[in-house]
Amino acid sequence: MSGREQLRSLPFDAELAPGARNAVVSCLRIQPQEKVTLITDRACLEIAAALARELEDRSLAYQAWILEDLAPRPLADMPRGVLDDMETSQVSIFAARAQAHELHSRMQMTDVVNRRQMRHAHMVNIDRRIMLEGMRADFEEVDRISTQVWRMASAAREIRATTPAGTDLVGRFSPRLKWLKTSGIISPHKWGNLPGGETFTAPECVEGHLVIDGVVGDYLCEKYGDLAANPLTIRVEDGRLREAHCSNRALENEFWKYCHTDEFSDRVGEFAIGTNIGVRDVIGNILQDEKIPGIHIAFGNPYGAHTGADWYSSTHIDVVGREFDIWIDGRQIMRGGAFLFDILASATV
Repeated sequence: MSGREQLRSLPFDAELAPGARNAVVSCLRIQPQEKVTLITDRACLEIAAALARELEDRSLAYQAWILEDLAPRPLADMPRGVLDDMETSQVSIFAARAQAHELHSRMQMTDVVNRRQMRHAHMVNIDRRIMLEGMRADFEEVDRISTQVWRMASAAREIRATTPAGTDLVGRFSPRLKWLKTSGIISPHKWGNLPGGETFTAPECVEGHLVIDGVVGDYLCEKYGDLAANPLTIRVEDGRLREAHCSNRALENEFWKYCHTDEFSDRVGEFAIGTNIGVRDVIGNILQDEKIPGIHIAFGNPYGAHTGADWYSSTHIDVVGREFDIWIDGRQIMRGGAFLFDILASATV
């Protein structure tokens, strides 16, 4: 039975439908003449079935792929059939659970997306709670806020962030490196995670301490979850990870090893401001948690094709904290994790 036939025959909770509709209609804005590649796995079948129903209800052409039907997990490479199908699509959706050492296969997929300028919804580790929370956001409003933040950040030379837990971090930025907005409204110019809601760049330099009392990314997120009880504290100097400490030594060691996979795995490749006001608190899932209003950074790949960074890493791992105060070039735009909307509005008129 093909992937499409399996999804057609699978019942799913009707509560998943609004989030799936937001993905297809509000975020991807799929047109009647377009073809879609839908990629999923066994862990996310019910959500994929909800997405497939939205495509079916709109008589949209699509092909569906279930990864375990194609190759053993974890994937060494993205299966050739998936990549070939993407070559004939204008839109792709990846709704699957991350496994250790699969980042390379996902990069093969996004290489096709970038080259063909496809609209791509990246829904790694999507789960029921995200479908009921972050994916039900008003993405037009998230886009409006994201645009305001993007305008301020694009002109910034310095952004400072602090938290009650002890974070004190400063990012410095170069005008040659581009800020991007991924608000959930996905364009051919930059694929985006869903749920969306952030603006980011590759920083010129980052200095300071970050108390990660939210989550760490990639496959470590599912393994260690919400870090409120056992924060990971890191020190960054000259844009590089210099120290990492945690009472959970397994997390400390695994994070340190991940960030020393290659020459640039310990370099800050992303500095981002989350803008999804529909996300209230950390849930232990990086896909949604990195969109919470606040700062998150990532070590590794700087997405140079989009930011203009001239270096590369084979890894990318996000780290998220809670309850940020943020200043852009000395002007405070967030207090206690809440945007100061009057400041955003006055600064972007």
